[in-house]
Amino acid sequence: MQDEVHSTKTEAAYRLLRRDILATRLRPGAALKLGVLSEAYEVGWTPLREALSRLEAEKLVTAVSNRGFAVAPVSRAELEDLKRARTVVELPLLEESIARGDSAWEEAIVTAHYRLSRCRIAVDDPSEAAVDEWDEKHRAFHAALLSASTSNWLHHFLTTVYDQLGRHNRVLGLAPTLRAAAGLKDGYEAAVAALREAMGIEHHTLLMEAALDRDVERARMLMMEHAGYTLHVYLNTETSVAPAARSNGSSR
Repeated sequence: MQDEVHSTKTEAAYRLLRRDILATRLRPGAALKLGVLSEAYEVGWTPLREALSRLEAEKLVTAVSNRGFAVAPVSRAELEDLKRARTVVELPLLEESIARGDSAWEEAIVTAHYRLSRCRIAVDDPSEAAVDEWDEKHRAFHAALLSASTSNWLHHFLTTVYDQLGRHNRVLGLAPTLRAAAGLKDGYEAAVAALREAMGIEHHTLLMEAALDRDVERARMLMMEHAGYTLHVYLNTETSVAPAARSNGSSR
């Protein structure tokens, strides 16, 4: 019974920490101090250590020598690697899904697309609730596209990639672009336009239509394009921010 209670506490700590890391409430690179976490989540140190070790195995947490744990960092190099990983896993699932999909699959895609189209995008509503809802409906749309494919392992790998991409998107693309949008100073327009394009329904509509038309080559091309949007937003943000930083005399 005691072991079961301990296991339940570890699982609860794991789920709470994972949720807050993926939502970037715990920021990349932030130190994860057991005392602070224990008070915040009302969980003992031992379950927290075990939860953090599990998250380290998922590359969401890093162990810092002699300093405990920290939230895993994000970077452009990691974002580029995740983009490559996504296409390697997602394209075969998409092709199989198009080949195997039936009328129920088609209906699921149309329904998921409609629900996504009803969401406000972050440029228009930057609230956490709106961003979370768009993320949920966006993942549901992609899940519907791939739902006729059969490889459990590929789906598992893709979920891992999606989780990491979500963190990178919020930190490298979404947050700085929204800060820019708040004032829309010179040079930021491209970054905001890139974010609007990435989150807008138009590209998702084209992807849906290609899948429903069983046009595999067009669907592949659109999905590869889609996978590059987070990086595209980040690069536009980086380009826009750099001149502003130089004009302010920053050397960073």
